[in-house]
Amino acid sequence: MSTKLAEREVAVEGRCVRYRVAGAGDPLVLVHGLAGSTRWWSPMLADLGSRHTVHLVDLPGFGAMRGWRRFALSGTAVWLLAWMEAAGLARVSLVGHSMGAAVVLRAAASKPDGVDRLVLIAPAGVVTGRSLVGHALPLAEALRRSRPRFLSVLGMDALRAGPRTLVGASREVIGDGIRSDLGRVEAPTLVVLGARDTLVPLEAGAVLSRELRDARVVVLDRSGHVPMFDELDELARTLLDFLA
Repeated sequence: MSTKLAEREVAVEGRCVRYRVAGAGDPLVLVHGLAGSTRWWSPMLADLGSRHTVHLVDLPGFGAMRGWRRFALSGTAVWLLAWMEAAGLARVSLVGHSMGAAVVLRAAASKPDGVDRLVLIAPAGVVTGRSLVGHALPLAEALRRSRPRFLSVLGMDALRAGPRTLVGASREVIGDGIRSDLGRVEAPTLVVLGARDTLVPLEAGAVLSRELRDARVVVLDRSGHVPMFDELDELARTLLDFLA
């Protein structure tokens, strides 16, 4: 099964949005996190594309969309749904990482009939209370534990986004939170946490399993905040089993 990426484009809010598609099967949309881009999903394409048509799009303010506009959590969820409609994706499974998990959860809460299954990887915004300054040490520790291959990807994407976008998006997710959306999510949900994650505590799993209608929590023992690079094979198996 080919996982070669095909470039496509649609108009969203009057502007051209380029995105990528790979694989074959039921549609699956992957949404990156803070300082990220579609490149963060590259390690998973071969596995996920063997069973799904994988759609990759950069969020406004990041990656290829860095010049679009200021990131706002609610506005970005609305934008994602508009992009899905423009791309002809009436019903999909959504996978989001960190900040992207907050975006896809809000999208799923806003349009329950458009989401088949939901995957939240290291979801930001579930356990709030830290200030932006309070995140500095956990972030530094997360970077210290990261694999060199990931740091090279992160560095380029963070530079493309710029400090204003990164700080603004961080404040938005920390300050907004997503707890108020949980009761409106109808899709079966998989929550994936890293046992070594210094940014998203395991408490997030307890909150989500308690407040979502249908949630399963999996903890990856060797993963930090970015299991796509920390524990790729186990993450891919976990996702494919859930999405089957």
